Amino acid sequence: MTFEEYQKESKKTAIYPNIGNNYIYPILGLLGEAGEIANCIKKIQRDYNDVLMPEHKDRIKKELGDITWYVSQIASELNLQFEEIASENLKKLFSRMERGVLQGSGDDR
Repeated sequence: MTFEEYQKESKKTAIYPNIGNNYIYPILGLLGEAGEIANCIKKIQRDYNDVLMPEHKDRIKKELGDITWYVSQIASELNLQFEEIASENLKKLFSRMERGVLQGSGDDR
């Protein structure tokens, strides 16, 4: 499946207020899902001494799927193509790698 196909199909499942004109809702959802992954990792550290069990990976995999859905909806709300976002991100990262500036801070490196 391509990002384009995912964006098109996932949009069919989007139900939230003022859809098509509400980028705030999926942004808040994205933050909530990121928090769920962070909480899961916290519990792995606390309860399992940082040992990642298969069931932990399954839970994280599901949460990453939810994150993917929210990122796709944000892109749709802003009339951006998810495929283009992913492609441009890789171009940026490889450019930084080639220039030896993957590490560091700041967007304009």
